[in-house]
Amino acid sequence: MEVLGHLPETKETLSHDCTLIYFKTWPCLTSCSLNKNALKEKSMPSWETINCKGAPHARHENGFAEVDGKFYLFGGRRIQPVDVFDPATATWTHSSPPPMEIHHFQPVTIDDELWLLGTMTGTFPRETPLETAFIYHPATDSWKEGPTVPERRRRGGAGCVLHSDGWIYVVGGIVDGHHSGTQAWFDRLNPATGDWEILPDAPRKRDHAPAAIVGDKLYYFGGRETGRHDGSDYNIFFFHTISEVDVYDFSSGEWSTLKQHLPVPTAAGGAGVIGGKIYYAGGEAGRAEAYTEMQILDPDTGNWTLGPPLKRARHGTNALIFEGAMWIAVGSGARGGEPELSSLERYQVS
Repeated sequence: MEVLGHLPETKETLSHDCTLIYFKTWPCLTSCSLNKNALKEKSMPSWETINCKGAPHARHENGFAEVDGKFYLFGGRRIQPVDVFDPATATWTHSSPPPMEIHHFQPVTIDDELWLLGTMTGTFPRETPLETAFIYHPATDSWKEGPTVPERRRRGGAGCVLHSDGWIYVVGGIVDGHHSGTQAWFDRLNPATGDWEILPDAPRKRDHAPAAIVGDKLYYFGGRETGRHDGSDYNIFFFHTISEVDVYDFSSGEWSTLKQHLPVPTAAGGAGVIGGKIYYAGGEAGRAEAYTEMQILDPDTGNWTLGPPLKRARHGTNALIFEGAMWIAVGSGARGGEPELSSLERYQVS
């Protein structure tokens, strides 16, 4: 493996009383991962920080999703109100908090509800997975428990997506918070009946990784193996990010792995699909600062390119897609949980 080079020391003020000094480095790339031109940003629009009326609660390890034209920011460390953004007026308002602490999940929208699977509760480092799906109904500002997750398939920090067949697919995750038990499990839940089915494991275990569906294939990328530490220094796991991209073909029922790896391996970034391409922004890894990189996968070619970077480095949040744009909000600006952010960005693709 060849290190391509180093950038000089950079200083950034992350908050009013915290100045972070770090060394930026190019990611290590295998010889088969990228050609020289693949990392060059094309002429593309840039991310825009939205000037909002009001502000959301600063948070990280939260959900961010759209229902009926409004954006919902919910969960994360601590119990906080749901924040509601109206893109028509660029205004934030606030709704009721969930009945318990919920974090480390990738929500899916089903009709007028937000469903959470692969969700954690509790405090670092021995958080516990929820025993059921958890559901938020924005129209009534109410929460309820959904179908039970089988005891031996419970985990948090998993990738979660809704397929056109009506089933929710959940992949990977970790059983014991940030301590141990990263899995390659792959399951699906029928939200209408509560039926749970165990599917073939993914090729490798990972957590803090998003999933996305394009056509009839599921793509599972980024993330890390959080259970890899010595039991006393949990910072070690930040260095165990995963660059391989695993792909599940719903037609054949088989997994494969793309030849080209994720160019900048990070965990806990935000992802979405626009125009048949997967956009993955931000994330965290071994360095102290979070990442600004936006990485774009073209499933037709299997190639990654880098798009314009975020205005603010962040991780520990989701992204959503609305009217041809990718939106990302809040999260943490550095590895771990601080500083928590309250800004909102938009990238207009089409």
